Amino acid sequence: MTVSTSTARYADRPWLSLYEDGVPPDLDPDFTSALAAFDAAAAASPDATFLRYFDGVLTFAETARAADALAARLSAEGFAPGDRLALYVQNDPGFVIGLLAAWKTGGTAVAVNPMNKQRELRYLLTDSGATALLVLDDLYAAVAREVLEDPEVRVRTVVTTAGRDFQTRDDPRVLGPEPHPPAPGTLSLTEVIATYDGGPVVAPVASPDDVAVLTYTSGTTGVPKGAMNTHANLTFNAQTYRDWMHLAEGEPLLGIAPLFHITGLVGHVMLAMLTRAPLVLAHRFEPSVVLDAVREHRPVFTVGAITALSALTAAPGATPDDFSSLRVVYSGGAPIAPAVGDRIEKVLGAYVHNIYGLTETSSPSHAVPIGVRAPVDPASGALSVGVPVFGTVVRVVGEDGSDLPAGEVGELLVTGPQVVRGYWGKPEETEKGMPGGELRTGDVGFMDDDGWFYLVDRKKDMINAAGYKVWPREVEDVLYTHPAVREAAVVGVPDEYRGETVKAFVSMQPDATATSEELVAFCKERMAAYKYPREVEVITELPKTATGKILRRELRDG
Repeated sequence: MTVSTSTARYADRPWLSLYEDGVPPDLDPDFTSALAAFDAAAAASPDATFLRYFDGVLTFAETARAADALAARLSAEGFAPGDRLALYVQNDPGFVIGLLAAWKTGGTAVAVNPMNKQRELRYLLTDSGATALLVLDDLYAAVAREVLEDPEVRVRTVVTTAGRDFQTRDDPRVLGPEPHPPAPGTLSLTEVIATYDGGPVVAPVASPDDVAVLTYTSGTTGVPKGAMNTHANLTFNAQTYRDWMHLAEGEPLLGIAPLFHITGLVGHVMLAMLTRAPLVLAHRFEPSVVLDAVREHRPVFTVGAITALSALTAAPGATPDDFSSLRVVYSGGAPIAPAVGDRIEKVLGAYVHNIYGLTETSSPSHAVPIGVRAPVDPASGALSVGVPVFGTVVRVVGEDGSDLPAGEVGELLVTGPQVVRGYWGKPEETEKGMPGGELRTGDVGFMDDDGWFYLVDRKKDMINAAGYKVWPREVEDVLYTHPAVREAAVVGVPDEYRGETVKAFVSMQPDATATSEELVAFCKERMAAYKYPREVEVITELPKTATGKILRRELRDG
């Protein structure tokens, strides 16, 4: 089904007017590229705070100078327009400085998950062809040093930074033991900045279609692919966040999503540039540390995985008063079970709005409008992921590719200004996944008569139990209504009689217990006979990606 003008003009459905006619909002005239957005902010508000990192503060002017210093040194080392700079760091000022430095040299940043080990890092460096690397000192010692010895890796300039840089608190909860001494053959980011005596770097003018960042898909269903997020993609969705969430200039933002992930990149870094607002960072997500940052810096907005919000609100000593500054809260990256959303709202004091998007859509393609509570589908119990954002067209199609009417389940296909132009170095994968520029999401869902969209599940996760389709999401949502269950994941496992059967993995709420038999019986009372899990395994923690997405494949294969 295509959302268009003909389905959008309803007086009693004001949310539909947000994407009426498929016309995106006008971009700010200074916001022609991601770098132009930052330069405009630095010129207009040089002394405004841009980054808050523990007790450290970097203004827009100070960040600009640091990025100029790194860009000049990279250029002196042979980094040229079109080259790639890999960023292998946590949520640190170094990530933002490296991102800007890549753009100031006319290059592209490559966002690397700091949880990646040698095999994964080697793949990303060789696939992207990165010639420079900005890396945390501990990751250089433990992972990158050996990878860089591989002759297929093209990196020739290595710049190290540390979690202790740009602040003085050295919080042992996240920053660990003493920092590593500078490694031979590497440059120190802080030394590069301290010794820089040049003027502003004159950056090549970026085209909207130039690749700003390569963000790699999570690889939960195969080999990671580098999505080519252009300057136009990033600028469009940064403005989508600002205008959709009704955020004013200067309102502090809490960075709980990883910056290497598209949500953190656009919903934190790019948004802070556009709104000229302080971005609160805390190295990596540790609930008690982030809670301290919330208390100290009083952010107004955040977006992150529901698992992170759940952990934050469950931090020891957390009260609704701690979160009173958070006026706007969104969650993406993993589905929200209605029961979990209600549980978090009681502590957070703010309604958690759903948001949906992929790496390939440069963050949101759908979102719940600010101030509106998402409906729950009465048949499946699924919470709506929202409506398409500005200028975005979504079709729900069947197996034969034909449009399906409202209420029928099919694959979601997305077209809009935020959809990337393809996968780096993979034209066949691009044509398969984005024929004609329309993204095949691989997610299964439907649209109701009022224009709300619902996700059923990943297409590849559907369980076929004796010919019946079982969507893991529905079973998980039922498990989440049990008061003892903290997290749940459902997979299909081989079964001699049924071919495949349903198995659930759960973790418990603090100080709560439930037996496998109790949980099976709980689901059996609430679901059709072919849907309820025949086995429930209780484990301490469910495996997740760095963004909080539960790894069903790891549970299924383990």
